[in-house]
Amino acid sequence: MYEGAIQDLIDALGRLPGIGPKSAQRIAFHILQADSEVAANLVEAVRTVKERVKFCTQCGNVSEETECRICRDPRRDGTKICVVEESKDVIAIERTREFRGKYHVLGGAISPIDGIGPDQLRIRELMQRLSDSSITEIILATDPNLEGEATATYLARLIKPMGINVSRLASGLPVGGDLEYADEVTLGRAFEGRTNL
Repeated sequence: MYEGAIQDLIDALGRLPGIGPKSAQRIAFHILQADSEVAANLVEAVRTVKERVKFCTQCGNVSEETECRICRDPRRDGTKICVVEESKDVIAIERTREFRGKYHVLGGAISPIDGIGPDQLRIRELMQRLSDSSITEIILATDPNLEGEATATYLARLIKPMGINVSRLASGLPVGGDLEYADEVTLGRAFEGRTNL
């Protein structure tokens, strides 16, 4: 629609996940109208992330060091590993302050439609970590969708024969939600995972 540099910026922003054409256009015009310092700070932040941030050699989480702060923390329980799809999932779980073990980031979920199989994920690295006999439990915290369920099932079949306890995060109704808006699968999971009071 536009020509030259502004359209190139809109196109580049539109290729980012979760940003559609309208959002890309709004962001591009915000950058255009902002002070040069704001644009320079954005460019520098992107450059710094690409130069400094890498993936933890142990768990696959993002880190500026060889190992992330969670893997380096001696107070964490090394006998439990929570398996997640992405680094953002680590942050979500950490906010709960309920889990004191370590993590393993797969880098996605099995999705044949998208051409992602077990070989494209960090499953081999997980299996190498499980050769340590001190690990007693694997908590599968993949997303409660088709891909997440397939990934969890695949991992459970691989890990259970090793004699390690495998558990899955419960799923069901969100706090503050209304029953009438829950889909059948979510409501069914809530019934399956009900607890005694």
